[in-house]
Amino acid sequence: MNLNYEFANGWKVIKEMNNMENAFEYSKEYIDFLNKSKTERLCAREIIRQASSQGFISIEEAIKKGKIECGDKIFADNKDKGVALFVIGEKDIEEGMKIIASHIDSPRLDLKQNPLYEDDNLAYFKTHYYGGIKKYQWVSMPLALYGVVILHDGTKIDIAIGDDEDDPVFCINDLLPHLSSEQNQKKLHEAIGGEDLNVLIGSIPVDEKEKDAVKYNMLKLLNEKYNMTEEDFLSAEIEVVPAGKARDLGIDKSMVISYGQDDRVCAFAGVKAIFETEKPQYTAVTLCVDKEETGSYGNTGMHSKFFENTVAELINLQGNYSDLKIKRAMSKSRVLSGDVNAAYDPNFSSAYEKANSAHMGKGVAIMKYSGSRGKSGTSDANAEFVCEVRRIFNKENIVWQTGELGKVDQGGGGTVAYILANYGAEVLDCGVGLLSMHAPYEVSSKADIFEMYRGYKAFFNINL
Repeated sequence: MNLNYEFANGWKVIKEMNNMENAFEYSKEYIDFLNKSKTERLCAREIIRQASSQGFISIEEAIKKGKIECGDKIFADNKDKGVALFVIGEKDIEEGMKIIASHIDSPRLDLKQNPLYEDDNLAYFKTHYYGGIKKYQWVSMPLALYGVVILHDGTKIDIAIGDDEDDPVFCINDLLPHLSSEQNQKKLHEAIGGEDLNVLIGSIPVDEKEKDAVKYNMLKLLNEKYNMTEEDFLSAEIEVVPAGKARDLGIDKSMVISYGQDDRVCAFAGVKAIFETEKPQYTAVTLCVDKEETGSYGNTGMHSKFFENTVAELINLQGNYSDLKIKRAMSKSRVLSGDVNAAYDPNFSSAYEKANSAHMGKGVAIMKYSGSRGKSGTSDANAEFVCEVRRIFNKENIVWQTGELGKVDQGGGGTVAYILANYGAEVLDCGVGLLSMHAPYEVSSKADIFEMYRGYKAFFNINL
């Protein structure tokens, strides 16, 4: 009996299991998903499109049918920003569910409600950053605009500028090094301020205007393309994200570099896993929510009643409805909180405790606790549930490891885990390590993302 344990190298195991082709094919699908899902709205739309093609019906259609049974596939849309996918199990939902919960929002810049202004014959958009970013990373790089505008008559217009081949891109100016002696003396987080993140959008004036002629030209062009006026910015949600597509990284193409992998990498794995789940013992759920990067508040965040209300509708379709059944279903559920982890980075090794960090290429990472410093804000998974997940992964030869978010006093962060744990559910954070997390472009290992998908699928289908 070997008493020592060392986490395996994912690539070695993938080769031994003849899974190299499958791993690279999975990453190809994932990259395509990322390129179609640069905002939470686009991500929700793409998930629903794929789910519909896999035979899922809407919760509204299920209600019209009047009943559900084992094997039924149902999706619920939360205001175009979140999705819940269900495959109904053999047991009543009251007996608990197996849930993979992830978020589909990512750090970004949002246009302010009154964003457009002109200064020195240049037109700009004012922004307010969303989520935890390093502001200096967003300057001097190509940017794209995505979102929706609701016109005064209620018409919804989709905005997408910056990623098509013939599209222009946008940028935020930085100060040239020749003039930045004062800027260089500032702390890194102070060098670029929140009010400095103004997006350059144009410079040609219109002839018929003497004042703010460039601004007016921008409005004229937007009106010609989208039929919008300046007032329509008040009822718009327009996001600034990095321009450019997800790509293979490395001479060996072993990694993925892309915007928004936190946390669409886990969302995609959960979606893919549930598509390959048929008639499970316990109802399988892939839950994709919004607003995690800002605390999970609002009617599309995990704190909302969307998921609970949807579960109530499904329990009602199983007959003999009661609020008690909802409480039982939630408290008896087992959840993998699918969110990313901080992969050990040799370039910044002092921020990590190496033995307890997730490492690139060593598989899906389970994180018993998150939080800051003294585990503040964590749900801290029970040892019994950690062991259950561990046994499932080992049974299916999933390459897995453990991780935590840096050194104890370095900083920290949280996930949606504690919110579902508040119902009494068993919850464990389980995702992949990223390099450059929350940067405009993040890096993942194809070995890790493939093993995460395999692990999620095993969680849905294996019962101990």
